Amino acid sequence: MASHGPRQDPRKATWEDLLALDEDVRAEVLGGSLVTMPAPLPRHSRAQRSLGRFVGGPFDDDDGAGGPGGWWIFVEVDIRFGPHDIVRPDVSGWRRPRLPSPGSARPIDVAPDWVCEVVSPSSASRDRVTKRALYARASIPYYWIIDPDARSLEALKLVEGRWLELGAFGDGDRACIEPFEAIELEIGRLFLPRESEPEM
Repeated sequence: MASHGPRQDPRKATWEDLLALDEDVRAEVLGGSLVTMPAPLPRHSRAQRSLGRFVGGPFDDDDGAGGPGGWWIFVEVDIRFGPHDIVRPDVSGWRRPRLPSPGSARPIDVAPDWVCEVVSPSSASRDRVTKRALYARASIPYYWIIDPDARSLEALKLVEGRWLELGAFGDGDRACIEPFEAIELEIGRLFLPRESEPEM
């Protein structure tokens, strides 16, 4: 059974190593290390799905049908930044002119225009440190970090190679956040209702 976290290997892992895994194994390659990930908890999955609905709805699904449109918004697709950095963000987005034919691309070799990671206890350091640095090196303009436990969203914008905080938003906030400022996002709707959360 695969262990979670980086696997020590004298040879740096590549896309071929990901292809060799069983189909039900969720994994990425970070800095040449193969990193496996546990299946998401319901609160994690809910945040992914809600973001796909509230952002992907107007900007992707409703393109040409009343929404702002202009984007592809995908959940957990493989993105290759280089031979030894292949990630599967929770949600990512491309402006359509930059990715005109995404249908069968795997991995996608075009860096996204926006990435969102939903943090969990097992991924928090990786999302906030390792991936944050990787996404800056890849010149991704926007990075959102959603924390279902804290019921919060942090939005970052890359300015001259450094992350600028656009804001940190909590459960009761409504905000217009770049690059999707054409809509108002109700932060609390990204998460499971409070009454469905188990008591700690």
